Amino acid sequence: MVEPKFSEPTDAIVQMEPVEVRRYVTFTRINHWFTALCFIVLMLSGFAFFHPSLFGLTALFGGGQNTRWLHPFVGIALSISFLGMFVQLVHLNIIRREDLVWTRNIKDVITGHDERLPELGKYNFGQKSVFWGMFWLILVLLITGIMMWYQYFPDIVSVETRRLAIFVHSVSAVLIVLVFILHIFAALWTRGTLRAMTRGTVTGGWSWRHHRKWLRELARRQGAKPAE
Repeated sequence: MVEPKFSEPTDAIVQMEPVEVRRYVTFTRINHWFTALCFIVLMLSGFAFFHPSLFGLTALFGGGQNTRWLHPFVGIALSISFLGMFVQLVHLNIIRREDLVWTRNIKDVITGHDERLPELGKYNFGQKSVFWGMFWLILVLLITGIMMWYQYFPDIVSVETRRLAIFVHSVSAVLIVLVFILHIFAALWTRGTLRAMTRGTVTGGWSWRHHRKWLRELARRQGAKPAE
């Protein structure tokens, strides 16, 4: 039995002709889309308070009062759902030596010369960067958000500290939106990626091309030949 190092125990080659590989189980996909939905609600409701010209976005949530009430609670929900993904996937997102080689050859990534790139586990450096970027920014947004949540925590920090928290919260919000855009762009740019989060599976060719070390591990675990 191969000890999982580059994969989750639930990852598996589920079909041989043509090869189909399970990348995410149903629970992971539901949690991912729930987190994404929370993120979109937070982004729109946050923008509504970002500048007076965007206040009209509060109409999506029933007005300013509702939006002000909804935003922090959805933030808590997102933090909990992301924590679930973090615990599940953190061991696969540790930066490894091959990630640095992959980054040095980013030109080959862009031009599609995958044969010049090192074999990778379940995630490449770009995916790991999104994972860690989301983690640290959500942590900052959660902490500063609580400091700003005057209704429930009126005396948790001084007025000066709360003003600083508002500034840090705003900057972090802009940064995490950029990370979110990068995440969507990468999923659309790399053909065949999106189905991993819709159907839960990817093709053998996609796995062999982008995450060969991951596929090899699954094949060894199941006593099968990796797809080519």
